[in-house]
Amino acid sequence: MKLVPKDRLILWAGIVLLPFTALSAFVPSSSGIMIALAVGLMLVAVFDAVKVADRLKGIRTALPEVVRLSKGREAEFRLFIHNEKMRSGRLRFGLPFPQEIFSPQPDVFVELPASVIDSSILWPCRALKQGRYILDKCYLEAGSFLGLWAIRTVLPIRCEFRVFPNLLMERNNLTGLFQNKGLGVHAQRQVGKGREFEQLREYMAGDSFEDIHWKATAKRGQPITKVYQIERIQEIYFFIDSSRLSARSAESSNGGRQFNDEAAHELSMTILERFSIAALVMGLAAERQGDLFGLAVFDRTVRNFIRAKNGQAHYDSCRDVLYTLQPQSASPDFTEVFTFIATHIRRRALLVFLTSLDDPVLAENFAQHIDIISWRHLVIVGMVKPVLANPIFSTPAVACLDDIYQNLGGHMLWRNLREIEKILQRNGVGFALLENENLCTGLISRYLSIKRRQIL
Repeated sequence: MKLVPKDRLILWAGIVLLPFTALSAFVPSSSGIMIALAVGLMLVAVFDAVKVADRLKGIRTALPEVVRLSKGREAEFRLFIHNEKMRSGRLRFGLPFPQEIFSPQPDVFVELPASVIDSSILWPCRALKQGRYILDKCYLEAGSFLGLWAIRTVLPIRCEFRVFPNLLMERNNLTGLFQNKGLGVHAQRQVGKGREFEQLREYMAGDSFEDIHWKATAKRGQPITKVYQIERIQEIYFFIDSSRLSARSAESSNGGRQFNDEAAHELSMTILERFSIAALVMGLAAERQGDLFGLAVFDRTVRNFIRAKNGQAHYDSCRDVLYTLQPQSASPDFTEVFTFIATHIRRRALLVFLTSLDDPVLAENFAQHIDIISWRHLVIVGMVKPVLANPIFSTPAVACLDDIYQNLGGHMLWRNLREIEKILQRNGVGFALLENENLCTGLISRYLSIKRRQIL
């Protein structure tokens, strides 16, 4: 514990000591009065200090073991106070929040009621960056009876802040999907008769010859037809690139439109954070469609791999991997990733790669080795479109010579991405070059189109 003087003690010391000290310099006979006042003030201060020494005895604080927050959203958590001696008084609490957690109230004054052992208060906060942060101490201060002193102490606590990606904005853009209004399972019109084998039956007039099971026909001595059903349960895997290119800012090319504070906060994030949000939202969409979804994080090798399942516990596991994800300084090794997929994912599945192919070397490596998995799996590449990647003359605002060179560079980047798209299409790989704010919507639209057309 630490005893510190308050403003009132300093004020009284100035009022009592300074005037009479100056007076005793001119009137020596008043020195006795000055000494008496100083001694009296000292005795009062000592008495008040002795009384305040036990003000914090029996006071304990506690926080929830885990506080879950969404990045950029206002939230509250509860601070529990245990007053063992059940004494009333005014206390001051302070919490040293991490830099990534903002609170408009760094300290709070609380009036403890008498005859109450346990009480609590709500503390507002807002998370600025996703991740895992620890709060391990609480500052406590109590004033003396006369207000001359304050006694302070540090109480140990243990609280873990888990800041998850904010999915509210994307869920609002996909309200129909999550409310089963127009994009639900029952609203999806399936094209074709289905590709999953269901059973054998006797041949009926109108059955196609290609559906005849010739071995069963020869065994039974009469035509036997194969019956198919629409495949409902499929596996979807999201491969998130956490390499050096994912550390860049996911800038928005919204054409000058103005967003509210929450939308602007969501759009000012790294590419890796945008990939994490897209994977979580697509995981929710896959579960609504009755599919199994899995997750993998890679840079030069596969760092995390969660096999495709469904359910809330599985979704929480995927979210726990993504909220602490940080970009690495390494470049991605797609050959290593494709080899891992070929050995670990045997069943045909939809593989969604969330990566950046605007680096020509990485794009060439991806295109050269994608055939390792594209013959078995259906592959889609999702990429955030660079702001400058636009065809020439598509930007009307050209004010100086630098803008011309900038537009020429953007045109070359756009042309390279178009060539990459054509190369991937020849290998049966879909390429989705999407705006930052439309990444989730565009990927889910392609996923639902695949479901409807039974391409998988």
